[in-house]
Amino acid sequence: MKYTEEHEWLRAEGDVVVVGITEHASTQLGDVVFVELPEVGTTCDKDDELAVIESVKAASDILAPIDGEVVEINEMLVDNPGKVNEDPTGDSWFFKIRPSDPSQMDDYMDEAAYKDLIG
Repeated sequence: MKYTEEHEWLRAEGDVVVVGITEHASTQLGDVVFVELPEVGTTCDKDDELAVIESVKAASDILAPIDGEVVEINEMLVDNPGKVNEDPTGDSWFFKIRPSDPSQMDDYMDEAAYKDLIG
């Protein structure tokens, strides 16, 4: 897995990249009450806003970590946004992107560097 400074995680699975938020982010947000996901087929550039997550504490944008096309969204989160707090790095992924430039993954931190970032 790779990690962004915005506390997102990325995991390559075949020709797609799965994107979610880290456990640290879900803890900082508190209880998640709403998730708005992009439409399948949405094309994005790195740093485009793709999703919105709202908690009892704050609302946050989820940015596209790479250029590509959204090929799948996690519908479960629309009906049950609290799942983000239960399993942020597993079943509670947000969307999958087919990257147009997979080498963009190399720009992100590994787990050790991310742990250093969050202290």
